[in-house]
Amino acid sequence: MATDHRSTIDVVSVDEALSTTRAVRRRLDLERPVDHQVILDCIDVAEQAPSGGNQGSRRWIVVRDQKVKEQLAEIYMASAGTWMIEQHERIAGTGHPQEKVMASAAHLARHLAEVPVIVVPTIIGVHDGSGRPGLFDSVIQSVWSFCVALRARGLGTAWTTAILSRQDDVATLLDIPEGMTQIAMIPVAWTRGTDFRRAPRHPAREITYVDGFARTWERGPSEQPCIADGPGTVVEVDIDAPPALVWPYVTDIGFGADFSEEFVGARWADGFDGASLGARFVGSNTHPAIGEWDVPCFVDRYDESRSFGWVTADPDAPGAQWRFELAAIAGATRLRYRLVLGPGPSGITAAIERMPDKEERIIDRRLSEHRTNMKRVAEAIKAAAEADARAARTATGDRGGSRPPLP
Repeated sequence: MATDHRSTIDVVSVDEALSTTRAVRRRLDLERPVDHQVILDCIDVAEQAPSGGNQGSRRWIVVRDQKVKEQLAEIYMASAGTWMIEQHERIAGTGHPQEKVMASAAHLARHLAEVPVIVVPTIIGVHDGSGRPGLFDSVIQSVWSFCVALRARGLGTAWTTAILSRQDDVATLLDIPEGMTQIAMIPVAWTRGTDFRRAPRHPAREITYVDGFARTWERGPSEQPCIADGPGTVVEVDIDAPPALVWPYVTDIGFGADFSEEFVGARWADGFDGASLGARFVGSNTHPAIGEWDVPCFVDRYDESRSFGWVTADPDAPGAQWRFELAAIAGATRLRYRLVLGPGPSGITAAIERMPDKEERIIDRRLSEHRTNMKRVAEAIKAAAEADARAARTATGDRGGSRPPLP
């Protein structure tokens, strides 16, 4: 008799819980009591998580006593809460990228003592860099399972770590012995409403690499990878400058010519004098195996200080798709520079037609060449934008501040 390998688990519900377990702070119900048994039930679920070496080393401290919660809140305020409140007050109403995050963090700092339950997960052992199993590889997934199990029951959590800067104080307060590692502080409460949505994230295909770092595929890859699968590559750099200072370099179509071994320049097509959605320009290139050529380019992405991109040759069947994406990260910028080859003809089409059995190798070599040049351009953008940021700070007398601690 054939074995039925289909799962009986409700995948939709599991995916919903995993995808909508948010760091909840402002929607925690501070008045509704949380029964101790529900915490224990969720810890039972969490304890089923994998454990390095199959060691049962996790220990959970559940704080319910009001006086102890108040003392934890004082430690949290000293570790980062006061700073979070001050930062929130400073940027409130400014439209700063961190405005909502800091408002949420400040709210928790003000009301931590009012949360019905505070959980401090710990694990036996102290990290020594040895890589041995049994510490972070054995507890992070368990604490996350705890948060998801609570979410499935209508309760909310927030994974906070700022208090770990005062972990000696926490250890004294909670009688945590030496040789234990504190992992986080998790406030727990019922939530006001349960309509939590998925957060904006990169699609899996953009951040999943196949058989090597930075190797992406828009489709497939098929058993014999080919240009129709949309092979691509990506370069990422963190830039110590806000997106507004990175944006002019990203949209300067000729900037990369001084740093790339292949791209030699660009000019706006007739009727266009700057970057905008639908604008056209001509890029000039040179390659020892291909020669010199010009290619028409069509701007198909333009979201100021967020994304800029174009396709080459034919907007309906481009030879390549190029993308700059900017993400604000605590006063800095993460620049993501992406390329996808095809599906239309490009400089390697002739080589593939001559040697169809070597298509994958041709694609790999071409992507390697592109990524080398993309790295040079991205690093040049980083250097230029950071120089602008330093000049701006000098002009205003701002020496820069430390990165905000994790809430």
